[in-house]
Amino acid sequence: MSWICSVTARSSQPRSYGVPVVQFGQYPPPRHVVAHLSDPHLLADGRLQYDVIDTEAGLRLALERVARLDPRPDVLVFTGDLADRAEPAAYAALRAMVEPVAVDLGAEVVWVMGNHDEREAYARGLFDSDDDGCQDRVHDVGGLRVVALDTSVPGYHHGELTDDQLAWLREQLATPAPYGTLLALHHPPIPVPMLRAAEIIELDDQHRLAEVLEGSDVRAILGGHFHLTSWSTFAGIPVSVASASCYTSDPAPLARFISGVDGHQAATMLHLYDDRIVHTVVPLAEVPEVSGFPSDVVAQVEALDPAERRELISRKDSPLNQG
Repeated sequence: MSWICSVTARSSQPRSYGVPVVQFGQYPPPRHVVAHLSDPHLLADGRLQYDVIDTEAGLRLALERVARLDPRPDVLVFTGDLADRAEPAAYAALRAMVEPVAVDLGAEVVWVMGNHDEREAYARGLFDSDDDGCQDRVHDVGGLRVVALDTSVPGYHHGELTDDQLAWLREQLATPAPYGTLLALHHPPIPVPMLRAAEIIELDDQHRLAEVLEGSDVRAILGGHFHLTSWSTFAGIPVSVASASCYTSDPAPLARFISGVDGHQAATMLHLYDDRIVHTVVPLAEVPEVSGFPSDVVAQVEALDPAERRELISRKDSPLNQG
């Protein structure tokens, strides 16, 4: 059974936090902000993945990084492999970590099934539901439609979509959403030239999905699964693949068919404007700062008029650029 999840409609105007936004450049604030996280692979009881990776620490770091951003996200999208072994305690830990952050941000949470998730445990743990069928859901976030599509295959790691799912998706997309649709699924429909092993566990029969999406209002497709950041297009639609918060796939290993490494973890931010989407990778590792200015400089820059800002920030010999 599929579900349609609606949240309280938020204002269709871009949100600002604290003081009114002073526009520095040519573009207005984004209308919607999406934090795209993927593959936390949580384990129960704080166990380490491969006896090395603290998956809870990785997710916690991802949430801390996202929570500090301004503008804040309207929605947190998790594109699958939420629990490494589909343990009920892992789903409970996931909710305990994510939901308070989402409440503080005023953001909706979108869960997506992955190949490591199991439908019965996933439905019960995240939705308090006994429905163990396909976990397809629709979320309305202030006029932005986010469709969570279950591409999992019980007992396997590759992905597929059934005839019923495709018919359901076609029906959902028949009526455009006010600000378009994001399609979130675990198995992204793109080539993986930097990770050939993933070709064996990709989404099957991708042309069938392309036929459904042709001419729809889907603005972007969000995926995970590969444990590395990647972009492409599918049926003319941008595809964004987020890295993992646990371990990542090394795209340039030495004499290895597959190489999982403890590094390069990241999330991806999407800033949605009326006519475009900006994608930005947010690395999770805290690294030393080598240059910068404190946040209280923002108010000083906002207090300047546009000509003064240009002289201070752009002119090469300005006091700021001369240190």
